[in-house]
Amino acid sequence: MRFVAPARREVDPVVFERPPLSLWREFAELLHRSDWPTIAALDEFAGAHPEGALNRSTAPRFVEQTRELLGDGLHYEQRIAERGQIATRVHNWHDLFNALVWLRFPEVKSALNARQFAEIAVAGAKARTRAQCALTHFDEAGVIVVLRDRSLLPLWDAHDWHGLFWRERAAWRDRRIEAIVFGHALLEHALNPGQLLVGKAALIAMPAGTASGDAHAHSVTHAITAISEQIRAGHVLRDPQELRPLPLSGIPGWRAECEDEMFYRRAPCFRPVPVNRNYPPAMAARRLPGERQDAVPVRTA
Repeated sequence: MRFVAPARREVDPVVFERPPLSLWREFAELLHRSDWPTIAALDEFAGAHPEGALNRSTAPRFVEQTRELLGDGLHYEQRIAERGQIATRVHNWHDLFNALVWLRFPEVKSALNARQFAEIAVAGAKARTRAQCALTHFDEAGVIVVLRDRSLLPLWDAHDWHGLFWRERAAWRDRRIEAIVFGHALLEHALNPGQLLVGKAALIAMPAGTASGDAHAHSVTHAITAISEQIRAGHVLRDPQELRPLPLSGIPGWRAECEDEMFYRRAPCFRPVPVNRNYPPAMAARRLPGERQDAVPVRTA
């Protein structure tokens, strides 16, 4: 069934007080206002908040998606790559969240666009390669998981959700494992307070001891940069099967139900691992800022 986002005036305010939407508070003035922000307001917001936002001298701009704009016949990704225009529908939650992801994660979005553009050049605007499917899945439902304790990985590999979220709940609180929601469709689905969210995760392993204070901030920034580089280089997201399902609704503290152990036994979002399903190794950002060693794969077995 196709998801239909609630009207702006009908959104339950509680959704903005819990993850994942509570983690996007820097955009509160765009999300909580009674009226829709204009496309121009998105560009103005980027200019007024330069830290972590788009570089307005080089990055694409948001433009209203109109019949006249679409008359150029260009593919959505082609228009971004060739003309620097992100076609954005007005009064639309999906496109608003897409804009917010561009503002927060310009490196990753630009890398995805570069790869999509390269795939279109080879396969044509109407074809869909396995790589394009992987890139789109991550763009829409992606989660960047920063792993600092590799002993947790076998639980995830086995879909032992009770183990990963309940027995190891302390790991989520002390940031030995951390989920960063990237996909704008996930953010849109979070507008429904009853929705059990499941993301498609790309996993990057970081050195131990980077879970607090400045080390944490640096490691997250480094993880984002490393993933951007790996995407742009075509080393990852070549097939949808690379992405791991992650039931975000099970992360301790994200929902009231997470305080009930039986939630992890009964909720439909906690599915068993499919037969013969094997996940690829995690990316590992071995270098921290100031080091020069490139990210390399880490085997989990």
